[in-house]
Amino acid sequence: MSRKKVAVLQFPGTNCEHDTVHAFESLGCETQIIWHKAEKLDSDVDLVVVAGGFSYGDYLRSGAIAKFSPVMEAVKEFANKGGNVLGICNGFQVLTEARLLPGALKRNEHLHFISKHHHLKVVSNENTFLSECTKDAVVNIPIAHHDGNFYIDEDGLKDLYKNDQVLLQYTDATGSLSNPNGSVDSIAGISNKEKNVFGLMPHPERAMEELLGSADGRKMLEGFLK
Repeated sequence: MSRKKVAVLQFPGTNCEHDTVHAFESLGCETQIIWHKAEKLDSDVDLVVVAGGFSYGDYLRSGAIAKFSPVMEAVKEFANKGGNVLGICNGFQVLTEARLLPGALKRNEHLHFISKHHHLKVVSNENTFLSECTKDAVVNIPIAHHDGNFYIDEDGLKDLYKNDQVLLQYTDATGSLSNPNGSVDSIAGISNKEKNVFGLMPHPERAMEELLGSADGRKMLEGFLK
């Protein structure tokens, strides 16, 4: 079986691209870093990852400038054809700004940057991303963000649940909701209706080795290897 090919986007200010490459290479994937000025993706790419960091220094709004980069047109085309796209942290922000995912990411409720491990509950595993995880399982994944407060209006929230788009919620170790940033319904990750575009604020690529505090991110990313 051929190795999966993962393209990791890089904008000015991105700082998690090499962590992301390391994570997927440790799973046996072929990886490449794609500079934001690229106008197309290789035809054999299996997954596009919009990595975390501070694209364009988070000036204006997080992800609001990155959405205009040439590579995003290629990402939209890839997604519209059914290709899998994963946005992590700033990548999630970019995908909402580009309208590939619903909702928006606002400043954390208490206006502080948060950097720590935090538990998450798997709300739905009926999707490629979390297919290797057990529904209602609790995982321990690092978070590191200032603008991670997920917002969507009441009708949009109803649609997310109706279409099984809510993937992850912030919890404590027992699975009870524990919201670090004010996100609506403690939501930490969502998908689009078609279940091929995924976004989450926590960093599974930083949870690949027990030596670093958790290897729970491995099972999350392994869903893309099928």
